[in-house]
Amino acid sequence: MNRVFQGLDSGQLLLIAAAGLVAVAGVAHTAAVGLVRPDIAVGFGALIAIGELARLTMPGNREVAPIGAAAALGYTLLLDLSDVPLDHTALQVVAVIAVGMIAGALPHLAVGRPPRLDAMARRLLTGALLAFAFRPLAGTLYTLTQEPTKTWWPALVVMVALIAVALLADVLIAAMLRAEQVRTAFRVAVRDEIRMAFPLGAAVAASGVLLALACHSMDLMALLVFAAPLLVTQVAFRKYAGIRATYLQTVRALSRVTEVGGYVEPGHSRRVSRLAVAIGRELGMAEPELLELEYAALMHDIGQLSLRDPIPGGATVLTDPEQARRIAELGAAVIRQTGVLDRVAELVRRQCDSIAEDPPLSSRIIKAANAYDDLVGGSTDRDRAGAALERLRLGIGGEYDPAVIEAMARVVDRLAPVHRL
Repeated sequence: MNRVFQGLDSGQLLLIAAAGLVAVAGVAHTAAVGLVRPDIAVGFGALIAIGELARLTMPGNREVAPIGAAAALGYTLLLDLSDVPLDHTALQVVAVIAVGMIAGALPHLAVGRPPRLDAMARRLLTGALLAFAFRPLAGTLYTLTQEPTKTWWPALVVMVALIAVALLADVLIAAMLRAEQVRTAFRVAVRDEIRMAFPLGAAVAASGVLLALACHSMDLMALLVFAAPLLVTQVAFRKYAGIRATYLQTVRALSRVTEVGGYVEPGHSRRVSRLAVAIGRELGMAEPELLELEYAALMHDIGQLSLRDPIPGGATVLTDPEQARRIAELGAAVIRQTGVLDRVAELVRRQCDSIAEDPPLSSRIIKAANAYDDLVGGSTDRDRAGAALERLRLGIGGEYDPAVIEAMARVVDRLAPVHRL
């Protein structure tokens, strides 16, 4: 259980506590007044549990459970089942979501894969927010679908509007947590969450609405009809996420070839990568750009494999500029052979360009991070770090971007006492 709470910050703990209180209130209220239409609650609860069981981790370490989220949304938005109006309360919705999520998480706990409590708390709170806003309107909206008005438009408009508000709240909560976790600006975190999470959120929302509407004519058979394509979609997402993870592991393994061969100091590529990504976040780079920066920083020295005589310590900052440029071009040529990392290859190729040649921002960052690590290595000595920064400042305007060097100084000042970069 300690692993579940390990590493959580105060914001995550507050979120988990709030979700816990809401869940306890929902379960206690439902236990006290009884379950309305238990067959429906059990059916949707089972689908939520399956969704939690099949949850997956997307790029950026984002845990998602699309099937469970769609089922929770569908149960929240139910107006009727085969033209029989439903009047389950918002607290019952919360109870069904909470119990379904816990049931789906138990098998993961049994095999030593604890769930991300903050991600579960976010999903529960977003569902609760929508339930408390929509369920009081369900009776009125159902009445409008009957004679004499007999229209579904008001229900659809309210569903879409409230889902949009719930998605926005989810994005803002996720951005606040992420800004704290990765130490980036809130506006950058919001932009990344919208870009990465909004498409999946829109798909889940559409599935939830369709599930709720389908129950009007298909009864609980709608759960089976919709569960199959959702499962297929989730399997596709899982494969995609697995490919991305394998990709990064392969790049990390490849970056170690220079260390194993004795061309650079042990840990150099990893430290340069971490420092470069931290600088990129400090400068407000988006996550797709940070991913390319991480790949390029990990493989920035791979061109050294072409050298007959390794550079002492692998420190390209101390070598002839033309030789450093040649190493960068050879490394880019190697990376380009993969056929899928052309943009990364270009970042590596231009890492030795001067400011006058207007290299990409990622290349400027790699150049500065590499030079810093060549001078400091794995040391956490603040005097040594200060001396290295002063040396890099002497090259501002010609070799180094002033914004990059100042961002690096802030990152080093903030992280060096705590972590070995």
